[in-house]
Amino acid sequence: MNLLKYHNITDVPGIKVGNVEDIDALTGCTSIIAEYGASCGVDVRGSAPGTRETDALDPINAIQEVHAICLAGGSAYGLEAASGVMQYLEKENIGFNVGVAKVPIVPSAVIFDLNIGDSNVRPNLQMGYESAKKARVGDFPLGNVGAGCGATVGKLAGPEKAMKSGLGSSSLAGASDLIVGAIVSVNAVGDIKNPDTNTILAGAWDPDASIFINCNDYIKQNQTHQAQPGANTTIGVVAMNAKLTKAEAKKIASLTQNALARTIFPVHTMFDGDTIFVLGTGTKKYPVDYLGALAAESMEQAIVKAVKAAESINHMESYTSLQERKTEISG
Repeated sequence: MNLLKYHNITDVPGIKVGNVEDIDALTGCTSIIAEYGASCGVDVRGSAPGTRETDALDPINAIQEVHAICLAGGSAYGLEAASGVMQYLEKENIGFNVGVAKVPIVPSAVIFDLNIGDSNVRPNLQMGYESAKKARVGDFPLGNVGAGCGATVGKLAGPEKAMKSGLGSSSLAGASDLIVGAIVSVNAVGDIKNPDTNTILAGAWDPDASIFINCNDYIKQNQTHQAQPGANTTIGVVAMNAKLTKAEAKKIASLTQNALARTIFPVHTMFDGDTIFVLGTGTKKYPVDYLGALAAESMEQAIVKAVKAAESINHMESYTSLQERKTEISG
């Protein structure tokens, strides 16, 4: 079956996205809103994660649905943005009814971007509030926006050889009105490869030789390297209009990590905090492995789009800047 490709994660019924960024400080946050609630699972593979409310998503725990996911820059400081998302949802009377109030459940994950822009500016409560307030259905910019504003890749050989990455999103149509969408901020320590051709799209770039260093080879040839622990991670959300238990959502999040393994080299390292959330907004059941396959494919596309949409900043190369250079040389 040929899968029909849509635009982004907001093609999934019940999902809205809002982005806010500070272009000067090179940081931002992204709110993925499920105002009618969604079942949710999470899978954390990297060894340096920055997360909030992920314990509540364990299938053995009581909370059965969430109302938003917040992805942000700012390292651990950026987790404050989720409080702003909560504040907005409370104002809109969205949340878990505890009798005396409605408490919005907003899990969050962050990337480290303090070393690329202004380290004193991080996503905060106000930025989180604004991102939730801006959440809409439809197209939104990719690349240097939201949680991808300060994202970079290829840092294994040192920050001076890193390239700009960003925010990406994609979606696919499956059987029986199923839509599976993904959104991701790609801030990996390794290279990003096209999963179809295995060619490097962005990563550790040697400006003198004008070639990619190849992080996968680099880590095997060097017992020590220049990557900063906790300073890299890929964080994303998959949403689908399927009915999921928390256990099923967790399993699909695990299967979605296969997308990272097919596009990021190396991945899930001691220096990464790779975290994937999965949201189920629908009422129809589908086989878990089927949903996992579509989730992984949609995430692969989102990762590739994140790299291809990123723009060069502060003399840091990007996929687009390298393509423009090739065009100039061939022209």
